[in-house]
Amino acid sequence: MKETIHTDDAPAAVGAYSQATTDGDLVFTAGQIPLTRDGDLLDDAPIAVQTEQALDNLLAVLEEGGASAEDVLKTTVFMADIDDFDEMNETYADYFDESPPARSAVEAGALPKGAGVEIEAVAVVE
Repeated sequence: MKETIHTDDAPAAVGAYSQATTDGDLVFTAGQIPLTRDGDLLDDAPIAVQTEQALDNLLAVLEEGGASAEDVLKTTVFMADIDDFDEMNETYADYFDESPPARSAVEAGALPKGAGVEIEAVAVVE
């Protein structure tokens, strides 16, 4: 049965969606942008800082759903500019250094609130 996941350790949803949903076995996160839980958007920060904030948000949501970085099966990274890939990838690797999940990284025409990166994940609940 579907359950919604919410944590105050990540920014609240900025639309008609949940931070994540689960069926008890898998957690599906919404895309996380570089928005602090206090509502500060880091859209002018370097892409490494934006990636770090998006991943911190992602991990907070996963933790609330009973998963961790080690449990992530797949991520999708949406980027406003694919030329930022190397800088994003360097930061991303710090979070998934051993046995990284499958990943797609794509350039999107525009991201919510003008962010440079948005990251979503699917994880298994252990």
